[in-house]
Amino acid sequence: MTRWPLLALLAGLAVPLAVPLAAAQDRDFIETEGLLSDDDFYRLVACAAPPGEPCAKPLLHWPTDRALTVRIASMDRAFLGGKRKRAQAALERAVQYLNAAGMGLRLRPVAEAPADIEIHFLDTDGRTPVQGSGIEGADGVTVTGARVITFSRQDTHRILRATILFGTRLHISHYESAMLEELTQSLGLMTDIRNPVYEGVSIFSQDSNDTKQFGEQDLMVLRRHYPVEK
Repeated sequence: MTRWPLLALLAGLAVPLAVPLAAAQDRDFIETEGLLSDDDFYRLVACAAPPGEPCAKPLLHWPTDRALTVRIASMDRAFLGGKRKRAQAALERAVQYLNAAGMGLRLRPVAEAPADIEIHFLDTDGRTPVQGSGIEGADGVTVTGARVITFSRQDTHRILRATILFGTRLHISHYESAMLEELTQSLGLMTDIRNPVYEGVSIFSQDSNDTKQFGEQDLMVLRRHYPVEK
């Protein structure tokens, strides 16, 4: 029997968002207090589980038998000039950080289509939903900062491909942080945390767009989600 891909989860950069699965999954961040244990932090970002509660989303994983390819697939004219160069540099830097994280998954930038993870810079300020983009899953989505769309198999929860969307409202100074966050979330780590303890510390902080590197628990999450085979 043919298994069709499921438009699994969407996550945004400090943007409230509804996802098309179940009512329990209609938020992309969870509010907590104080420093979380590693177990609680991992389950929060990986399956939207509030501390001490069950998962609200499935655990999604990419296959690890090869490197994931990633590229900037399109960039509207609003991003020409310095923004284009800054975006490309942000992608290269994010891939370097992820490949140095010590997890059992590698990323590889490519120029040719298609890539496993396709990134689009769209001329939209988020006031109206995207329309007529020709990008799978993008039409009808509102992009004020940046968003991730992942497609996975419903039976195995394996991620098949992912799309990252950037809008014009995101300031150029936040490209590095946003690219690292969205690329990390495209690996199946789709839920942010709202907690003052993690502001400026974790790439998963809902209310901070300035973090340009991983915190200790961020690295723990990547290594636990994609352990290195021994």
